[in-house]
Amino acid sequence: MASEAAHINTVKMNADGCEGTVKIADDVVAIIAGLAASDVKGVASLGGNVTRDVISRLGIKSLGKGIRLSVDEGGKANVSLSVNIRYGFNVPETCAKVQDKVKTAIETMTGLKVGEVNIRVASIVVGKSGEASEKD
Repeated sequence: MASEAAHINTVKMNADGCEGTVKIADDVVAIIAGLAASDVKGVASLGGNVTRDVISRLGIKSLGKGIRLSVDEGGKANVSLSVNIRYGFNVPETCAKVQDKVKTAIETMTGLKVGEVNIRVASIVVGKSGEASEKD
């Protein structure tokens, strides 16, 4: 079985006359997106498939779960993520906040330009069992 290498995004840097390249793995960008999305009030958690949910319940957390990253011909990153929204929050407003926060975080932290942030609402979380700490 052949192993798959993680896709690497390259950012050209030029600071104080020193030029070079910085290579950022897709997993790093996915983690940045996951942290940014999780920080939005109304987002209970990131969505993922059943296997990842079971692994998460066993104590192994993946901040990149439910996140896909692709780079288009123009070099812009396109992010697709799945979220679970808390009951009582306006879904379109919460998703717009997630899109803005994810785009800003990726562009600020990596220097990559973001073309699209696509959100899939996987579920609505009701009650205390799915609640995380209160977010602002």
